[in-house]
Amino acid sequence: MNIIVEKLVAEAKETASKLGIQKFDIYGGITDEISVEVDSGATKQVSASDRAGITVRVWNDQATVGVTSTTNVDRIGLELALQSAYEASFFGAKEYIPDFSPQAIAAIPEREPQTAPSVPIEKLVTTLLDAEKELLESDPAIAGVPYNGLSQRHFTRFYLNSDGAMRSESSSFSSIYLYTKTEVADKKPRSAGAYRVSRDFAELDVKGCITETATKTISHLNYDKIKSGKYLVVFSPEAFLSLVSAFSSLFNAQSILDKNSLSTPDSLGKAIAAPLLNVSDDELHFGNVGASTFDGEGTPTRRTPLIVDGVLTNFLHSSVTAKRLNAAPTGNASIGAKVSVSPNFFHVERSNAANADNEKVLDLKTAENVILIDDLQALHAGVQPSQGSFSLPFDGWIVNKGDRVSVESATVAGDILELLKAIVYVEPDVKVTSSGVAPHVWVEGLSITGEG
Repeated sequence: MNIIVEKLVAEAKETASKLGIQKFDIYGGITDEISVEVDSGATKQVSASDRAGITVRVWNDQATVGVTSTTNVDRIGLELALQSAYEASFFGAKEYIPDFSPQAIAAIPEREPQTAPSVPIEKLVTTLLDAEKELLESDPAIAGVPYNGLSQRHFTRFYLNSDGAMRSESSSFSSIYLYTKTEVADKKPRSAGAYRVSRDFAELDVKGCITETATKTISHLNYDKIKSGKYLVVFSPEAFLSLVSAFSSLFNAQSILDKNSLSTPDSLGKAIAAPLLNVSDDELHFGNVGASTFDGEGTPTRRTPLIVDGVLTNFLHSSVTAKRLNAAPTGNASIGAKVSVSPNFFHVERSNAANADNEKVLDLKTAENVILIDDLQALHAGVQPSQGSFSLPFDGWIVNKGDRVSVESATVAGDILELLKAIVYVEPDVKVTSSGVAPHVWVEGLSITGEG
């Protein structure tokens, strides 16, 4: 266990005893991060931060709970937080009162160390400067890399409660982001970007990030307007994951109980997608370099099937929602003034039904008049999760037998449940991204609004 965490645990127990607090829990984290940015061959920004924060819950003898958060994790800060939470507990909710997760003391399988050695700041700066230079030299049309960043982060998470639960883990990862702009006579500026992440800086695919950014940028130089209409649309792994995330309230038990979801408690067991699709929440997938083995309540994280062969199979739960819906916590809780539920790491794949079926294989090398969506934009404004509708600008191409022409400007619109049922092909090969795992997904009859 981290020395700082050991000290905090000891002080928490001593302070709670001193204050006469019998029941409490604490979730927190310590983050050490260094990041750099460059601009036109020079260092633009170097930042370093060392942050810590805890959320404290205290129950009084009336069984109501108070919550407080603080970034002051020394003995004085801890005492103030416990005292404040205790005082707040007398004004806590009288119904659906949270309690310790029944799985907070369940065993968690050991895993290999998730940390890697740090590299000097000079190495980060040099690597990013070289990446910018290589991008600028890859094609005369690329005039700049206005958005970029290279960072390394080390963090420790912990959870403890007065019943003896104690969890702690440390992780680290490095990431790089590159985003270009072009300047070509008589053409609109075009842009593209790529992102890579790795647990160890030595294994960070900087070259792959450069190549993907350059290839995408150059491919957008040949652009044209498209006519509005219904199209066969292919979502890139990143685009499909962003759409699933935007409508994650479909699987969120708290959203369902709050009536802010298209799903209801009775939706389990019903088909909500084409039988070709499987979707899971898979926090411990090997590709998730920032994976945690436990959530904010201390519940072990796990793989939770959400859609199996097109059928809604499970919801994501905290201990509170699990109790209300007679289910088990799934390791997706965050504690605060209210216990919230959120997805961890989506895993989209072909279903067993798709693999067993002799379906027609679709291929961008032979398909005609297909829209390939690479990146969805304005998700914060163009998605109505409780209604199921979306209207989103996108970056992508119109593809005819392998030939790609960038779409100058267009939006894709529809209803998420109709989209899920209109899936006609899920490719077998998946891509691991920073937000999840997914293949290319083909959807028939989506509305595209262009300027042509």
